[in-house]
Amino acid sequence: MYLANEKRYETMKYNRCGNSGLLLPAVSLGFWHNFGDTNKYETMQQLCFTAFDNGITHFDLANNYGPEPGSAEINFGRIFKENFVPYRDELIISTKAGYTMWDGPYGDWGSRKYLLASLDQSLTRMGLDYVDIFYHHRMDPDTPLEETMGALEQAVRSGKALYVGLSNYDGPTLEKATAILEERHVPFVINQNRYNIFDRTIEKNGLKDTADRLGKGIICFSPLQQGLLTNRYLNGIPEDSRVRTDGRFLSESQINEETIGRIRRLNEIAANRGQTLAEMALAWILRDGVVTSVLIGASRPAQILDNIKAISNTEFSKEERRAIDEV
Repeated sequence: MYLANEKRYETMKYNRCGNSGLLLPAVSLGFWHNFGDTNKYETMQQLCFTAFDNGITHFDLANNYGPEPGSAEINFGRIFKENFVPYRDELIISTKAGYTMWDGPYGDWGSRKYLLASLDQSLTRMGLDYVDIFYHHRMDPDTPLEETMGALEQAVRSGKALYVGLSNYDGPTLEKATAILEERHVPFVINQNRYNIFDRTIEKNGLKDTADRLGKGIICFSPLQQGLLTNRYLNGIPEDSRVRTDGRFLSESQINEETIGRIRRLNEIAANRGQTLAEMALAWILRDGVVTSVLIGASRPAQILDNIKAISNTEFSKEERRAIDEV
């Protein structure tokens, strides 16, 4: 039976999630990649052990994470049952619904029927009575916002979720959703969006400023832009890289000489800060205190240990910020 490191809380930093009472680790573990049926169970276990042993208390899942959809939750459920049951009250476990999960008109988007059915399925797969955070995974242009927010309200009222979140929303829609949820006294505490040095969408669509103004947390996925913001592509494309083995999220066409040149310039800035490029990229996201946590993906435990180092230096000078923005 797994026994957690007794010193696991000594080095991790915990940030308040907006104006709520919930604290999240500055670095959280995401299950988007590396926890599906194509991955080794023993490696998945070690990723979870390494994360928790170093103060990462937040595990982030979704109904469609795999491959196949649902398999990440099934694998996590086994890991939880075999190792983490004694630590349930020390963990923040989140899941989401919003992308296609099953055939027919009721297995996608943001209807009340889909969201509540999906939550029940997720709890079954993970072997849990409740999740700490339940997200709507993406905006639905056709379902009334009141219906989607009402489903999140029901998830909390039923005791199947403690908090709710919104993922991939923009600033204006976030503001409307917040008004509905606050009127209904639903504990909406966090937004999950893509954000990194190369992808500033949440700055452009108003999400970052709106969340900060409304007192809501932000957790960011793809903080390393699918590996571009690491030393992995400094000298071209390695044969064992994700680009070669799985081109769904990062294609070879994205890694041209111009992109590699930008990566090298960022790597020089990081080196002058005494950080790796990956450490600097994570620290940059946490630089101003608006983002609550960054979601890392890992295929090896050592990557988790390397990424955690980012929290030791999240201060950037004006010159460093300007240089990064120029790149």
